[in-house]
Amino acid sequence: MTFSADEEFALQLDGEDALADFRDRFHIPCGAEGRPLIYFVGNSLGLMPKTTRQIVNQELDDWARLAVDAHLDAATPWYSYHETLREPAARLVGAQPNEVVCMNSLTVNLHLLMATFYRPRKGRCKIMMEEPAFPSDTYAIKSQIAHHGFDPEESLVLARPRVGEFALHQEDIEAVLKKQGEQIALVLFAGVNFFTGQLFDIARITWLAQERGCIAGIDLAHAVGNAPLALHDWNVDFAVWCSYKYLNSGPGAVAGAFVHERHARDRDLPRFAGWWGNDPAKRFRMQLEPDFVPVPSADAWQVSNPPILAMAPLRTSLALFDEAGGMEALRAKSIRLTGYFQFLLKRETSELFTVITPHETNERGCQLSILVHERAKELFQKLEAAGVKCDFREPNVIRAAPTPLYNTFHEVWRCAKVLVEHS
Repeated sequence: MTFSADEEFALQLDGEDALADFRDRFHIPCGAEGRPLIYFVGNSLGLMPKTTRQIVNQELDDWARLAVDAHLDAATPWYSYHETLREPAARLVGAQPNEVVCMNSLTVNLHLLMATFYRPRKGRCKIMMEEPAFPSDTYAIKSQIAHHGFDPEESLVLARPRVGEFALHQEDIEAVLKKQGEQIALVLFAGVNFFTGQLFDIARITWLAQERGCIAGIDLAHAVGNAPLALHDWNVDFAVWCSYKYLNSGPGAVAGAFVHERHARDRDLPRFAGWWGNDPAKRFRMQLEPDFVPVPSADAWQVSNPPILAMAPLRTSLALFDEAGGMEALRAKSIRLTGYFQFLLKRETSELFTVITPHETNERGCQLSILVHERAKELFQKLEAAGVKCDFREPNVIRAAPTPLYNTFHEVWRCAKVLVEHS
């Protein structure tokens, strides 16, 4: 659409926003003067839905009232609690319900799934990922390579941006796969890069990886709740994500995992076993069932019983996504929000900063990453003083992520005004 830099235009967009009422469903922090902050950090920690307290209190009340009997008699029985998340999570990532499980944290899930899907052998032992990748992914991958007796310096393949650039070119990703694909056991890419905000072509990367005989895994930490996903149709082998960012489920919230049904139904796959991945019909036979019988679904990768108090907020969050119309409706608003932000920043020539997130709509999500050429922390502090909450990535990048569930076009206008006035 055609944008305008006038404040009235931003207010007009807010007046036309069909999702505007969802903002009132969240607790929005206030600054020192008592005015709500412009909170553009949903890519780091999403805001708390107002109904979260109620749903957590319900579990506390059931614990107090029923104790152990709450496993079967709670308002939402604890024994099958994780199953209540299965279908809404599957809708969010474009999966079959039996392909999705909410459990653990992202890096734990990454290790559990690499235990199954990274099976290196001589001649095909490498893992390919993008650079820069989120540090926890890099640590996990290097440790997995070393665990199997290979040298991370030789067995980690990086798809790098070109000199002087920040975003990756699809053809460069493809060139790495064409050159080294026969030696790569696992391609493990982010859906959205944490640093630049670049949205990758997951379907294309998956197809290219599998064409070369590689397993394709995706880290959706910055993609889930941010961009529409179709993991089943894209034929992704496995994926992991966290839920404290765009999914607004609280600090350290329970994460998620996807295993394509062609793998999820395969009981012969190697995996780390635990009692909650066992056949639920035999789970409480305890010592009478010494052998692990995996559930023929993604549930088989669970190793422990669900943390009920940590799962409760996720039920609230996923319900909000469904109520808002799912990712298609949210993505439509997100494209306008971020596009408007990009327009406001680029209409003024600035020697102080450059937006390093790709301009093309299909190559970015909510986040714009702003590389500041001089006095980066000073500019960041000016944003904070103006009531704009972004985050800072060393050495000189400010990340701002207007999210469609609770941010407004007028907030985008105000943030851009501060950036432009101080550039």
